[in-house]
Amino acid sequence: MTDHVELRTGVYVDSVSLMQVSRTAAAAPGVDAAQVAMATELNLEVLRGMGFDVPAASPNDLVVALRAADETGVATGRAAVDDALAALRSAGTSAGGFGDAPPPRTLGRAIDAVGANLALVSVPGRHAAVEAFDAIDRGVSVMLFSDNVDVDTEVLLKDAAADRGVLVMGPDCGTAVVGGVALGFANVVSPGRVGLVAASGTGAQQVMALLDAAGVGVSHCLGVGGRDLSSRVAGRSTRQALAALAADEGTDTIVVVSKPPAPEVLADLEAYAAGLGTQVHWATLGAGRPDLTTSVENVLAALGRSVPTWPVWDVPQQPVARGSLRGLFCGGTLADEAMLVAGEELGDGRGDIRSNIPLRPELAVGDDLRADGHVVLDFGDDGLTRGRAHPMIDPSLRLERIHTEATDAGCGVLLLDLVLGHGAHPDPAEELAEAVRSARASAAASGRDLPVVVSLTGTDGDPQGLTRCAEALRSAGAAVFLSNAAATRRAVSLLPTTEEA
Repeated sequence: MTDHVELRTGVYVDSVSLMQVSRTAAAAPGVDAAQVAMATELNLEVLRGMGFDVPAASPNDLVVALRAADETGVATGRAAVDDALAALRSAGTSAGGFGDAPPPRTLGRAIDAVGANLALVSVPGRHAAVEAFDAIDRGVSVMLFSDNVDVDTEVLLKDAAADRGVLVMGPDCGTAVVGGVALGFANVVSPGRVGLVAASGTGAQQVMALLDAAGVGVSHCLGVGGRDLSSRVAGRSTRQALAALAADEGTDTIVVVSKPPAPEVLADLEAYAAGLGTQVHWATLGAGRPDLTTSVENVLAALGRSVPTWPVWDVPQQPVARGSLRGLFCGGTLADEAMLVAGEELGDGRGDIRSNIPLRPELAVGDDLRADGHVVLDFGDDGLTRGRAHPMIDPSLRLERIHTEATDAGCGVLLLDLVLGHGAHPDPAEELAEAVRSARASAAASGRDLPVVVSLTGTDGDPQGLTRCAEALRSAGAAVFLSNAAATRRAVSLLPTTEEA
């Protein structure tokens, strides 16, 4: 094999576009592997982990790394990269005639030009606040998709929004549905009279998918950012979103979805919601609190609707003799729920689970994301998305870790999530199924069985197709569950019953 690494200075391309460039180059004849990315610290670490010798670079440099059969393959790969980048530049240009008005160059000017009442901001976190303040200043609500915005800035944004009577959804708001329009990562669900306030993206998607499976539609889903129910942010946007849905004639019932909140913030919001005159239910995770599936079942009971049998695409699975739980997630709230459910199920002192988003600080993994025993990782955490697309778009880091776990004798059961919907990878099941198939084969080659369980969040209306994805994963040997809590319980049931095992 021949490796080729080059830096291109003065070139910036967003991470999603570069993912497509990488795929195009990797598919070129004679090319074995290709990574085209901005030279952020994380991307350089990934490239070095792949064995590339990467020179010193800055995040403003574009790095092109190719591995090919020979120099001819390298040349073919470089040509594919050049053609793909040129196509991006061509798609971004305008051929307007003489005298055409130039397009707006700022968010504020665009708002003025079209009279918008909602702005979606998705730029690198260090620049996001400027754009969001520009929208707020014009009296426009903001969906702040960007992550890596510090919490002090978040508080300032939300206070400014409250002063102007508008809503900030985010930062790191991955999912929203406003008037039937899906923003960010969102599933295709039927319209209805249940509104969601969500301090969680994938948590909101799980709740919407379960409601859809039960035949219950959604009016709006207002994301508020994963930190909104923290002590520092104190539910600023949640309070505004609750008031907005309570005043909405198309909403009869509200469900608040959140990863574990600060207890005092939750208590304050519960007291506030009690005076709104609209029925409010709480799907807020935490020790001793219901999981998301149980919370949805409680909502259905309150609506007088029967609880369906949640879909399962099962395969025969036997408990393993040794090994620990390894959960590799794209959704942070789904990872939180998995740790809470698994901890309760394991019990007897075996419920400590190491993570990059640990339930307790002392359970944090190191920078290498490795630890003995039970481990659950969130590949969508801010620390793993700097300079990279979210793993629901670009799953390459998680796919590499699946391969690593397959060769680790300490891995007893593999628990994965897959989240469908608008904004996500157009066909994620095929890649994940191939990774599952390869992982199980690698484990079998070393004399181990490796059960794989997948939590699949989505609907049959989604572009990827829930049933089609589930069947692809089942054919690869994975047991597939619509309910993330049920998937976690299955995974735990396959583990040894004692630590010594």
